[in-house]
Amino acid sequence: MKFLELKNELKDFSIFSLNDIRNIDPAFHRRRLNEWQGKGYIKKIIRGFYIFSDIAVDEEILYKISNQIYYPSYISLESALSYYNLIPETIYGITAISTRKTYHFSTYLGEFYYRSIKPSLFFGYNLIKIKNIYIKMASIEKTLLDYFYLHPDLQTTADFDSLRVNQEELIEQSNENTFYEYLDKFKQKSLTNRVNKFWRHLKNA
Repeated sequence: MKFLELKNELKDFSIFSLNDIRNIDPAFHRRRLNEWQGKGYIKKIIRGFYIFSDIAVDEEILYKISNQIYYPSYISLESALSYYNLIPETIYGITAISTRKTYHFSTYLGEFYYRSIKPSLFFGYNLIKIKNIYIKMASIEKTLLDYFYLHPDLQTTADFDSLRVNQEELIEQSNENTFYEYLDKFKQKSLTNRVNKFWRHLKNA
């Protein structure tokens, strides 16, 4: 298979793998990937995953890459808080949730962080469309619960204030019934107590 043929076949792919190529050409040999890297046609992100060199990489592309290089996973935690405009900080690296072990990839495109949760808590994400790219992103309710679940140190009003959560955005965008429905699924009394305390603090701030 010639490179231009491959690029045409994968023109709608933000990121592709060796398996994607072999679905098109079962006889494809991976040495061609090394040749194309040497010519600057493609770039390797991590072993087995590649991107076309001329693609414009923005935050949405990074989200898509995060979804694909460590499966199953969805965007959550700091990255999702930033996406929903809940925190003022600029986020360096993409943060995600996975049922696999906690892991970190350092790539030429940036850092990709994954925090592990048990399979029963792998829910509350949606397939959203951003600029013709479909991304698995935690809902605003699940994003906050993931964050509290993985940060048991968040206990006091001072801790809550340190998050600098945009109160108006959170109340406007979230569904309180969905929030508590998801919270019940965690079945963790200490988390429930901390989240209830945070929610009361937020409404009275």
